[in-house]
Amino acid sequence: MSATISLLSNAKRAIQRPFTDHALQKTAMQDSSWADGLRGIASVFVVSSHLVLCFARRLVVPCCSSDERTVALFQRPILRLVAQGQAWVALFFILSGFVNALKPLKLARAGQIETALTNLSLSSFRRTFRLMLPAATATVLSWFVTQLGAYQMARQSNAYWLYTYTPLPSSSWIAALEDLVNGLRATWTIGVINTYDQPQWALIYLLQGSMMVFCALLIVVNLTPLYRTLMLGSFAMWSFDWSYKHFDRKYRSPVINYVHLPTDASPSTTTSRPLTPHRLTALVGFTVFAGILLAEFSLTTTPTLLAYYSPFLTPPLATLALVLMSFPSDAPLSAPWSTTLLTIGQRLLPPQLDFGRTYGSLGALLLVLAIIISPHARAALASPPLALLGRLSFPIYLLHGTFLRSLFAWCMFAGTGLAVVEERNADGSVTTSQRLPLPGAWRTAGSVLLSMAACGLASYAWAVRVEPWFGRFTRWAEETMMGKRGGEALPVRKE
Repeated sequence: MSATISLLSNAKRAIQRPFTDHALQKTAMQDSSWADGLRGIASVFVVSSHLVLCFARRLVVPCCSSDERTVALFQRPILRLVAQGQAWVALFFILSGFVNALKPLKLARAGQIETALTNLSLSSFRRTFRLMLPAATATVLSWFVTQLGAYQMARQSNAYWLYTYTPLPSSSWIAALEDLVNGLRATWTIGVINTYDQPQWALIYLLQGSMMVFCALLIVVNLTPLYRTLMLGSFAMWSFDWSYKHFDRKYRSPVINYVHLPTDASPSTTTSRPLTPHRLTALVGFTVFAGILLAEFSLTTTPTLLAYYSPFLTPPLATLALVLMSFPSDAPLSAPWSTTLLTIGQRLLPPQLDFGRTYGSLGALLLVLAIIISPHARAALASPPLALLGRLSFPIYLLHGTFLRSLFAWCMFAGTGLAVVEERNADGSVTTSQRLPLPGAWRTAGSVLLSMAACGLASYAWAVRVEPWFGRFTRWAEETMMGKRGGEALPVRKE
């Protein structure tokens, strides 16, 4: 009997020991800056997924090709997240819903409805400028580098992501200006890729998701937390259905193909479906509405109550989340674990969805939930290095494509000559072309480190020197359009 009592006493102390500093726990559970750190980590993994598509395309699929028998280390669950760009992009959408909703929900819970509505109006106005201005600047920068011919080596290389998304210089500066206008417009057109900066394909959906957040909060801000949660949950589930019914007939062919088959993938194991705008729109709605729900959940007392048990809840939740995020968009039948998830998805998930992105979104949701209930995870993600990385996340996202196609390509391929390379297509056929062959591992590693260090420094300079200009312009536009600078845009009749 005494042994049992001693065992229970030791278990109780083991649970309470990590949280002896209750002030630290309370501070961590009230701090939301962990979202910045998580966003910074997501931006790094988006960059790593593009690097994988440059020189390690076999990692895109979860197992071996027809002529291989050994699974690579980074093809295994969780470790293969270096190649799972779509899962980390889904995390951007969830954090967008979470962060944009947090302040209005706090005001609504405090009974300050009018202040919450004013905040929503200003946030929706500023969000448009804070997305469009940096994107346009990054496009102009990449366009100028293209016209100088600095991307030529990337276009000639055998690095898939580089030669696929590297544009040719325009025939003249007049034509270049027209191409620039088309590039700027493409970023904000659904189903069209900005040839000067391919990663900007996601920005139209981020803007769309932000507007969904603001409109949804406008509807539910007056409701009680219970009914607000029920409404937001119905919005999240309905988002699957509206996209299927309204967009599926219009888009029958592939429009965006974000993750591509590696050259050595076996066509017989490939079960991916065309990624069309309706599937992306469905997941945009689901992820941003779920992000609002997580913001609502974080404002309740439940995370604080669960914090005492987070050492036992967060690790398995986070592990499951990372496994779900590891689900591949291509060739899921090539590995037992992804085959099992595919079978479950076919039985439980709406059939019109892309399972790769759906599992990535579900996993990202679980990961955020696991962090919300853990003061240690919150504190770790809010640490100064990760907070700085979070501050640089958007500049890194915008600038890394330019650095990959310029400095990275120069470091990788300078001094090498063209060689005949073979590429196996999805239908099994083989095509040959003359390209700069991929170098060895040491040169590749050095090129990655040097170019990413330069990208990080440029991103820091962007955040310190360039971002304030965007803020000033946004503030000027706000004051001008809202009449805060005096004068009226149109004459008003006086009764």
